[in-house]
Amino acid sequence: MIARMNPRDTIAAMDRILNACARPTLADAAVYTYARGGSDVSGPSIRLAEAMAQAWGNMQFGIRELDQRNGESTVQAFAWDVETNTRREVTFQVPHIRYTRSGSKRLEDPRDIYEMVANQGARRLRACILAVIPGDVTEAAVAQCETTMKTKADTSPEAMQKMVAAFEPFGVTREQIEKRIQRRLDAIQPAQVVSLKKIYASLRDGMSSASEWFESDASETAGTQAASRTESVKEKLRGKAKPAPAQEPVDNDDEALKTIEQAAPAVTFAQVAEKLNKAGDTDLLDAAADLIGEVGDDAQRQELGDLYRARRDELSQ
Repeated sequence: MIARMNPRDTIAAMDRILNACARPTLADAAVYTYARGGSDVSGPSIRLAEAMAQAWGNMQFGIRELDQRNGESTVQAFAWDVETNTRREVTFQVPHIRYTRSGSKRLEDPRDIYEMVANQGARRLRACILAVIPGDVTEAAVAQCETTMKTKADTSPEAMQKMVAAFEPFGVTREQIEKRIQRRLDAIQPAQVVSLKKIYASLRDGMSSASEWFESDASETAGTQAASRTESVKEKLRGKAKPAPAQEPVDNDDEALKTIEQAAPAVTFAQVAEKLNKAGDTDLLDAAADLIGEVGDDAQRQELGDLYRARRDELSQ
């Protein structure tokens, strides 16, 4: 009732959103990019969605952890325009498991669990906010952020040093960045700075991994992987108190590694396909699609990408 007695001025609200998007600090974190199904997907980040909700006015939004038991959390993300009584909420489960290429790992540390819940919740919260705020407002905000990033893009040597330092926690080197942009950093163009900032926002928000964007040195990677695999096998073999009675002894580390990998596989094609087929809305579908990168076979990943796009078109109708 209070919100209806004090209705928003949409023109003033739009001006507040565009003025906020003119700030370089917000624009740099406003748009993310990640790879999915063989193509790059770009859109407004959670930071831009929150800024839009604050400037739009008469809105409530947030994330609630409703329950935590049996190794998973029940979480609710919501956005409510109290003036028009338009509400969007999503309730979902967050298993306390981190999926990696080497297999799944159950989370025990409360901080790891909190970060997992916050990360998964932020994606749903963004979707809820964007479902409540008119689409043309979002498009105008993204366009303003793009303009701000291009006009304010700093290509100075000092700015490039800061960018390299920002990518270091994700294991990305200066050489990898230069290989991606196909030129030295001292010759970088403003549009390429904007592209790298989108990638950084994606890595920071957990939307993608560095390996999806940057190529690593093949010889170095192969040597490191071979050494780590050998050491991993040796440690696992040393840790066995006694061999399983049904297993035959292995003659070398490669055979031992195959046995271990087969015993503890990562996410399978069937598991991801089942989650994609059962997804009842686009939020659950996007969450299931995040697991496509964990499937080891390239052909299967491509097939899952095609399934994801077909299901998204189906749910969007």
